[in-house]
Amino acid sequence: MAKSRANPRLAKIHRSYTVEEIAALYGVHRNTVRQWIKVGLPVVDQRRPVLVLGSALAEYLRIRRTVNKRPCQPGEIYCLRCREPRVPAGTYVRYHPITPTQGNLVGICPCCNTGLFRRVSAANLGQFDGLLHITLTPAEEHIGKSAQPSVNSDFTQDTPDHAKAPP
Repeated sequence: MAKSRANPRLAKIHRSYTVEEIAALYGVHRNTVRQWIKVGLPVVDQRRPVLVLGSALAEYLRIRRTVNKRPCQPGEIYCLRCREPRVPAGTYVRYHPITPTQGNLVGICPCCNTGLFRRVSAANLGQFDGLLHITLTPAEEHIGKSAQPSVNSDFTQDTPDHAKAPP
């Protein structure tokens, strides 16, 4: 099963939930919900079946979601390997346009030497002035817009002898 974020707004705040109902609501295993209870999800009381208030569930998931956030400042790009916002090595990045209005800033992490990528609007590149040295790369042409489209095929102009029709 793919790992996904539990949306706190799915829980009804005026309702109590059992472990099985929470698991079904968020598409996780019952043991995952039991682990949430072990690490801090408050329960109504210590009796069986274990009940959780919807308001407590929503608050727990909201706090859990915000604890892991690492917002980047304007001169930083998030490194997936280090799991921290980092200033690119030498403050040098390249801007690769994807569409006329958006593109990627690409740099190198100074700690682990992996690629850093940040999606940014072309209009917002000004917020990086003085913080990063940005090199603009031209957008690649689409095959239909180029003067001489490249046809990648194994066919040649001459037809092989075995493919010719008999006379």
